[in-house]
Amino acid sequence: MIGTWVNMATVLVGGSLGWALGARVPSRVREGATIGVGLATVVLGLRLALGTGNILVLMLSVILGGALGAALRVGERIERGTQRVERLFRGRPLGEGFLAASLLFCVGPMALLGAIQDGLYGDWSLLAAKSILDGISSLTLAAALGPGVLLSLVVILAYQGGLTVAASLLSSHLAGFSPQAPAAVELSAAGGAVVLALGITLLRLREFKVADLLPALALAPLLAWVASVL
Repeated sequence: MIGTWVNMATVLVGGSLGWALGARVPSRVREGATIGVGLATVVLGLRLALGTGNILVLMLSVILGGALGAALRVGERIERGTQRVERLFRGRPLGEGFLAASLLFCVGPMALLGAIQDGLYGDWSLLAAKSILDGISSLTLAAALGPGVLLSLVVILAYQGGLTVAASLLSSHLAGFSPQAPAAVELSAAGGAVVLALGITLLRLREFKVADLLPALALAPLLAWVASVL
């Protein structure tokens, strides 16, 4: 799990610096930075979503995932959790920064493939490259959105670390893993759709309950497998 620890370290350093700098930056500058983050997030989301190999799988995963997330009140549960943590930060808003950072750092092929490579072969070079990008991104995000970005460390550990451990334990079954596998492709595409919704929310074009879309990330690989069987 060296790659995950390195990734967490760069996010911790970048996010801490961004948080410290953001407190000294005028509000109008932070607002401009937030717009920049929103635009970059929209571009990233579009790029990932357009990589789908089966538009029907993408549509179904997002539609069913959104309905399931709303029924389970995923967004409300996450919001209540972040409100409890906000008390430790003297009431500073954390939800937006936490969700934005968690999605940007964990959705995408680099996180998935890098974590699996680390678990299968001990090769964390891809996660090292991702760590540099995430460190820079965390600085910008924390300056614009505040200390909630640092809470994404828990998600990075659980997601990337969990994938690495699982890949190590299941190495005999994953030796032929390919990022071009339908399940991996559709997971990345569904993640792109969620990231796109996040970008639109950051730009204040429309307020989405982005967390309610998170079940789409679990449904996409399952639907891709069903489509391949059919």
